[in-house]
This record gives sequence, C-alpha cells and structure tokens, in this order.
Amino acid sequence: MTSPEQVMWAHFRLKQFHSLKFRRQHGIDNYIVDFYCPEKRVAIEVDGDTHAEEKQVQLDKERELHLQSLGIRVIHYCNRDIMSNIEGVLEDLWQKLSAEISTSPNPSLQRRGS
Repeated sequence: MTSPEQVMWAHFRLKQFHSLKFRRQHGIDNYIVDFYCPEKRVAIEVDGDTHAEEKQVQLDKERELHLQSLGIRVIHYCNRDIMSNIEGVLEDLWQKLSAEISTSPNPSLQRRGS
C-alpha cells in the first residue's frame, strides 16, 4: 500500500469508520479497488498524480463505468488531500455515504484549521 492508502486504512480497519466494514485491495471482476465497503456498495479509490495522465483518465473512466454497471459507486480522493487533510476527507466521505448522494471524481475539500 502507498502511504496515503495506509493512512486511509488506519481509519477503516476494524470497523473504526462509523462501524462500516472495508476491504482493502478488493477484487471486483477484472479490477482491484483500493477499498470496498460491501454494506454501502462503494469503492474508494486513492489517486496519485498518474491518474491525471490522459491514458490513465480513460482507463479509470472505463473501470468506473463497469463498476457502476454492477451497482457500485466509486469515490475518488487524491493523495495530496489524504496526506494534508485526512479529517476533511473522512468528513466528506461520511457525508457522501450517509446522504447517498452522487460523487464527483475530484471533490473540493474545505481545509480545516487554516
């Protein structure tokens, strides 16, 4: 796992995040998602800089469409936000999970304590 994935896992493991079970590096068909919550049918993806490259953007889009066709929502967070604003990321994630709203690929997170 990358450092940002380790930070997220530290908050997900052992049902620490709102008593939800998360699996890490979970396989779904031909894809592996960073984290998966079966109860909410949500995949959490931790995106590094390579996800901004044109080829990777297309691959990510195809993968997301496939997962959506299976009834799985995909929520993306970038490494930078996880490492500098984990509280904001977790708050944003909980709002999305509890409100059952649609997500955007690159949410704008409000910084705390600045």
